[in-house]
Amino acid sequence: MELRSSLGRVRGLGSAKEGVGHWWAQRFTAIALVPLSIWFVFAAIALMGADYLTFRDWLSQFGNALAMIVLVGALFYHAYLGMQVVIEDYVHHEPARVIALLGSRFVLFVLAVSCILAIVLVAMGR
Repeated sequence: MELRSSLGRVRGLGSAKEGVGHWWAQRFTAIALVPLSIWFVFAAIALMGADYLTFRDWLSQFGNALAMIVLVGALFYHAYLGMQVVIEDYVHHEPARVIALLGSRFVLFVLAVSCILAIVLVAMGR
């Protein structure tokens, strides 16, 4: 049994100094996703009813392919950052937390790479 208060036990330990970078990354990707999402919605509306060749011609334009790749990258990175916060906050068993963090990173990375590969293949006309 310890006679020190909770405040006394943690005083002087300081912060982990990791949270600010994570916070800024979440805000940066959220801000980047706003115009990219608006662009994507307008592009999807403009392409509604178009056939595959029309879509491929549209995606083969450098600006559209680049914007789509940036959208996918920002979207999956933002999703990873959010999932990391949820897992760290609500998974209390350490081995389960590590497995969940590694699993979510792996799954989101594979999904992001597969989306980017699909964009590149369609843009190249394959």
